[in-house]
Amino acid sequence: MLSMPRGHVLVLDDERSILTTLQKALTLEGYTVDVAGGIAIADDKLQKRSYDIALFDVALPDGDGVDLLKRLRASGSDLPVIVMSGHATIDAAVRATRLGALDFLEKPISTDRLLLVLDNALRLVRAEAEAKILRAQTGKIGELIGDSRAMLDLRDQIARAAKATATVLVTGERGTGKELVARAIHLASKRAKGPLEKMNCAAVPSELIESELFGHEAGAFTGATKQRRGKFERASGGTLFLDEVGDMPLSMQAKLLRVLQEREIERVGGSETLKVDVRVVAATNRDLTAACQAGQFRPDLYDRLNVLPLALPPLRARREDIPLLARHFLALATEANDRPGMKLSDAGLTVLAGYSYPGNVRELRNVIERLVILTPDDTIDADDVRTCLGTPVTGSKISLFRPGVPYRVLSEEADRILIEEALAHYGGQMAGTARALGIERSHLYKKCRALGIRNADKGEGDDPPAG
Repeated sequence: MLSMPRGHVLVLDDERSILTTLQKALTLEGYTVDVAGGIAIADDKLQKRSYDIALFDVALPDGDGVDLLKRLRASGSDLPVIVMSGHATIDAAVRATRLGALDFLEKPISTDRLLLVLDNALRLVRAEAEAKILRAQTGKIGELIGDSRAMLDLRDQIARAAKATATVLVTGERGTGKELVARAIHLASKRAKGPLEKMNCAAVPSELIESELFGHEAGAFTGATKQRRGKFERASGGTLFLDEVGDMPLSMQAKLLRVLQEREIERVGGSETLKVDVRVVAATNRDLTAACQAGQFRPDLYDRLNVLPLALPPLRARREDIPLLARHFLALATEANDRPGMKLSDAGLTVLAGYSYPGNVRELRNVIERLVILTPDDTIDADDVRTCLGTPVTGSKISLFRPGVPYRVLSEEADRILIEEALAHYGGQMAGTARALGIERSHLYKKCRALGIRNADKGEGDDPPAG
């Protein structure tokens, strides 16, 4: 059984002694190394498998390593390359770096220098990949913004989970930020310097999930023209985020369970067993307990995933965070849509804070961007928000029903409107409001907490009950 390598390296050089020396040195450091004595052999290997990094000699009998790098870039390959030469010249170094070479080493190569350059190069590549993901995600569902008790508790849970090594199961409705939580756990953990890989189990065809997770060998199935490393291999030393894990086919659930138990994988079509050093963070918006009872999810896999459960609150349970999130999204949307100077009125914020948001933070972001694009004036007012949300404008007939919104959400929204209007009528006094509604004051407090209603007057000895 093999341990997961630090990285897969291709060394291209025409001197056999150099190939032997570098292969031995890098293998001892935990790398998997392939060697090629010429351009044609290197081309063949590059077509058959994937590499984390490559070392190219400049002068070769059948071509030039810099020209090979140029062809790779022209084909769209972003393979990290370090160029080396015994005939180092400024011209060769400039050519290589202009084509995207990460570094240039002069022969004879110091092993210590080579190992340092390789380590730094792989760190840089992984950091750039993470930065690319972060840039792509910026503004999509927002950072973990909010000062509510729910968000303070969530940050505390993330910090505790990050210190541990156990599998985490993140649950929550769509749009609550499950991927952001997974990334926060990764970045705060000891694995932060390693890669963060992601796979959406609902987005990958069932017949390709095994290959996507475990990789495959060349010829393993139709279309598998070269060896490909899967998510587990690419996440070595880091974290693998399995989004929508509740939608994984039952046949794959058994194979995932085995990996979590044994900490080893085999590529599709291969016989080599590889040890994996990966922490798994899974997420779902499904009720996995109910799915287990219905025979749609394996109970033993659920137990393996649910070592550290982390439940994300819906936006309607932390309404006090809506103004912060709205202003954050407003800044992003005005910049992206070239609408500088746009503002959101207090009345507009009030309407936003009263909406139920079935799509949670993601829906709020989309609403703000829609308002920035469609509002003709520089100030977004209450009626602009109502029109955008499809809720009644001033003077129109009130209707709480909205097609596609579940009864539970509509019911919560109706409760909120009723309680807020009653509180406003009685000046925020909880005792008077409870008497008028014919309910216990303790029950009113519980409803207010559940619905995120704040700023009730605690006068007249109206302190909330303990607990």
